[in-house]
Amino acid sequence: MKLSNLLKKIFSPFIKLTRKLADAERKHRGKSKTSHVPFRLNFLFFVIFTLFAILVGRLAYLQIDQKEALTKELDASTSVTVTGSTPRGMIYDAEGNALVSNQSNAAIIYTRGNNTEAADIYQLANRLNELIDMPVNEDLTSRDKKDYYLADPEHLEEAQNNLTNRQKVQSTSDQYSEMVKNVTDEQIDFNEEELKAATIFTNMNAATALNTVFVKNEGVTDEELAVISENASSLNGVSTGWDWSRSYSSNLDSSLRSILGTVSTEKEGLPADEVDEYLKKGYSLNDRVGQSYLEKEYESELQGKKSKTKVNLDKQGNVKSTEEINSGSKGNNLKLTINSTFQQKVEEIVERNYQTLISNGDAQYSPGVYVVVTDPNNGDILSMVGYSHKAGSSDLDEYALGTVNDFFEPGSVVKGATVTAGYEQGVITGNDTLIDEPIKLAGTAIKGSIYNRTSIGNQISTNTVKALEWSSNAYMMKLVLRMLGVEYSYNMTLPQIASTKAAYDKLRNSFAEYGLGVKTGIDLPSEDTGIVRQNFGESTGPGGGNLLDLSFGQYDTYSALQLAQYAATVANGGTRISPHLVSGIYDNSSDGGLGDLEKEITGEALNNVNISAEQMAIIRQGFYQVVHGSDPNTTGTSLRTAALDMSAKTGTAETSVTVNGEVINTINSNLVAYAPSDNPTVSLSVVIPQLTSSHDSTAQTIGREIIDAYAAQFGATQ
Repeated sequence: MKLSNLLKKIFSPFIKLTRKLADAERKHRGKSKTSHVPFRLNFLFFVIFTLFAILVGRLAYLQIDQKEALTKELDASTSVTVTGSTPRGMIYDAEGNALVSNQSNAAIIYTRGNNTEAADIYQLANRLNELIDMPVNEDLTSRDKKDYYLADPEHLEEAQNNLTNRQKVQSTSDQYSEMVKNVTDEQIDFNEEELKAATIFTNMNAATALNTVFVKNEGVTDEELAVISENASSLNGVSTGWDWSRSYSSNLDSSLRSILGTVSTEKEGLPADEVDEYLKKGYSLNDRVGQSYLEKEYESELQGKKSKTKVNLDKQGNVKSTEEINSGSKGNNLKLTINSTFQQKVEEIVERNYQTLISNGDAQYSPGVYVVVTDPNNGDILSMVGYSHKAGSSDLDEYALGTVNDFFEPGSVVKGATVTAGYEQGVITGNDTLIDEPIKLAGTAIKGSIYNRTSIGNQISTNTVKALEWSSNAYMMKLVLRMLGVEYSYNMTLPQIASTKAAYDKLRNSFAEYGLGVKTGIDLPSEDTGIVRQNFGESTGPGGGNLLDLSFGQYDTYSALQLAQYAATVANGGTRISPHLVSGIYDNSSDGGLGDLEKEITGEALNNVNISAEQMAIIRQGFYQVVHGSDPNTTGTSLRTAALDMSAKTGTAETSVTVNGEVINTINSNLVAYAPSDNPTVSLSVVIPQLTSSHDSTAQTIGREIIDAYAAQFGATQ
């Protein structure tokens, strides 16, 4: 009906009434010409008529023009849309084998109404306890039991009556706190059935208004699903659905497990320190999210698209029924750069050789062993292996994260970076020759190379390549002296600049170009930079010389991952590439498996080492000679027998540990290497800290066996 016709129909009686009043007025005037009452009466009718017309017009506007909007608003007040979690994406290895998947579980769920109180949940929990077999939550707290006890209206009324007059005038929350305190242990000494009901109540009571929680999501039987469906009309807010839990492949009984990270439970929900950030992204408080490492780093990809359910409420705000609008979708999948088979081979190599050190007593104080294998051309991490070890024990624990999180003095492996600093500061230009001799500074102990440590005056002419091949400490220290603007003389005093941050920065800036002392850019959250020491002032005092120590790897500390990035940068000719564990993000196939590639992930070129190609070639030649040199001082000859032609740099660092107040001298035995030498496709680092004697041979054995395993696994040739 048109608005004009409706108004005409509505106002027709008033028009007739007005005409009758006009006739009455004319008759009245015929009887008395002096009366003013008709005028006042007409004016009153006019005002009433006008107001009524406005009211009717407004009603017509709301009922006709705004009908659709009002209907939507009414629907919104009696139904709401709630979101639910969906399974996370899966994680696969480089060969497409599922490492982390989801186990689907039937579930009984509960959506809390707008005005639902604890007493309502208490009644519902007891009713559910009659229908399902709920295991008792062993973590049920005393407070959980007291909340269940006070949810009984009779117990609550009794507790309220026992409050003192002073307590009764407190706020509602304060009164409840007092009542909780007054509940005795005898009152919550529940039997088995009461504990089951209390468990159900606790799960349900955790839900906020119009939020959904799981009442039972493990071991739900078909019979329980059926009985819930049959009694749905009397179980306000209770329904059936599905839940999921993370499931791990049997192949993950390895050091790779910790790198994958963990996912919070529904009870844990969002991490407390990141709640606001997640809520802004549309998460709910009880959403399960990645808590660490890959699960956290790729949370936005692994988290599925939420399901949507329409919840219909009655006039009291209780849940009347639910209706699925959108089932949502599982999160995207990750494919790793790591081949599980190769990973297991590297683990076996590392564990076997390290156990030999434990058996020999050489690793009794060592905290563990750490290995990283990468592709130097794209940053792919091919293997990350770590084991932690407690002093005096023969047991090892998986600790691949130690390759990223633990830092140790690297020793001579960093000398390629020291040579780089010499080039960048202009103190050498090519394969320059310096004199290797023991270095004696005023007030300090003699510092020298292993093969020429203490014999003052014993001078050996050494060029850059030989300094790397022999691992000359003296050559590196003389580079630093030149960077300070001085030439070495016996018992000299270092210039004042040696005690400044600027002097250290000359070395450290070059080291950083290789990834030493800085973040590598790995796709894991919260990477640290290592320990970059700040004790500059001791460089000229007794027992000092820290700046010189830095030049041959005896001062700052680095992780196995940083050393692996360093090796890769030398291997590829000077480009530092960020290492990464994920090679691609994939959607889901029709069967729920690894689908099509959505985004390829490659290492990012972070920087180039600021030296010429000819200078980098000299460093690479030095690494080659470490393995292939024929001099008695050549340090890495055991690597010659590897399946692929290797280049490397060995390193030992003198360290110490304190045991029961006693300082014990120890040795870090380390290695960086790559292969094949001419066209590298694999690079690695090996870190074995705090051994009781030098074991360069063990580090080299681990490196050689890994290269052999790589060649066998991937069919690599020279």
